[in-house]
Amino acid sequence: MNIEIRKLTPALAEAYVHFFDSTPHADNMDEHKCYCVWWCNDDSEGKDFFSLEKRRDWTIRYIRGNNIQGYLAFCGDDIVGWCNANTKADCLKCYCWRRFMGSIPTEESSLSIKVKSIFCFAIAPKMQRKGIAKRFVERVCKDAAQDGFDFVEAYPNKEFIDEAQDFMGPAELYRKSGFAVHHETEQKLVMRKQLK
Repeated sequence: MNIEIRKLTPALAEAYVHFFDSTPHADNMDEHKCYCVWWCNDDSEGKDFFSLEKRRDWTIRYIRGNNIQGYLAFCGDDIVGWCNANTKADCLKCYCWRRFMGSIPTEESSLSIKVKSIFCFAIAPKMQRKGIAKRFVERVCKDAAQDGFDFVEAYPNKEFIDEAQDFMGPAELYRKSGFAVHHETEQKLVMRKQLK
């Protein structure tokens, strides 16, 4: 199986949207298809993401504006996976950070430390457990090192909850990729890999 990891670019916006349109989320409900607009480097204040159509519209806008950043996994011409990876300091005002990540430390934004965050994965059901998430993590780390980041950070749940809530990947994935626990909250681990 030949998997190619490509960085998301504006030219891939329509293919990206098609992947989310055609790939079931954990509960297979259209109203829960996120298109990853909740995790981006834009201030979510006053934005309406609460219908599928509006999320799709924002997605195209955000990809063209480089607000949603990450990687797509291709098998031939088909997208089979997505990994959202963005600069942590740029994403602290996004909807999901404000809603779910308030207990995660953000001290590095005032210390000139550059952190690339892995926020989520979406992998087509038929392609799960084939090492695609591991390949995403490797690529994020490689590119982040080349781009001058100090760390790559991830936020897995301490314990598996369910597929819908474990979209940030399992802690073991990060341990096997050289990450260590940097901080703990009640439900999450903050795992970091030092790049410099």
